[in-house]
Amino acid sequence: MNAVPYPPFRSHGDGSFSRDRFRALGDPVVFEAGVLVFHPETIRVGSGVYVGHRAMLKGHPRGEMLIGDGCWIGQNAFLHSAGGLTIGTNVGIGPNVSILTSQHGEDGRSVPILRSTLHFAPVVIGDDADIGLGAVVLPGVTIGRGAQIGAGAVVATDIPKYAVAVGVPARVLRLRAEPPPP
Repeated sequence: MNAVPYPPFRSHGDGSFSRDRFRALGDPVVFEAGVLVFHPETIRVGSGVYVGHRAMLKGHPRGEMLIGDGCWIGQNAFLHSAGGLTIGTNVGIGPNVSILTSQHGEDGRSVPILRSTLHFAPVVIGDDADIGLGAVVLPGVTIGRGAQIGAGAVVATDIPKYAVAVGVPARVLRLRAEPPPP
C-alpha cells in the first residue's frame, strides 16, 4: 500500500484530567463518571456547575471555554472551544447537545473535505438560556439571554434573547412571555 500523502493523525490523549489543571474551577462543580476534558488549562468553570456522565469538554490551545455559574450540562454533551466558547450563567445544556466552534472550508474538489482549511468562529450562549436534547449549535452563533432551543434543532444563525427556536435549521417560533404579575 502507498504511503498516505498527508501527515498522520495524532492522539489527543485519553481525556483524563485533574481539577488543579483548569484555568479556573468554581466550587462546587460536579463531574460525573466518564467525563472527558481536553486542555483544561484553557477552560474556566464557574461555581455550582454540573457536568453529566460521558460529557466531553474539548478545550483547545487556540480558544478559551468559559462556563458560567449554575450551569447544567447533560450526559454525552460535546462542547468544543477552538474558536472560543462562552456559556453564561444558569444555562441548561441538554443531553447529547453538540456545540462546535470550527468547521472545514471548501478548498475545491481536489482537496478532501477532511483535509481542507479549518475555519474558527466563537459561540456565545447568553445567561438563562436552555439548549434542548440533541441540539447542534454551529460555529459563529450567538444565542441570546433566556432563549430556548428545541430538541434536535440545528442552530446555524443567531437567536435573539427570549426566543423559542426549533427545527432544522432552527427558526424562531415566538418570544417567551413575561411572567404574570404576583
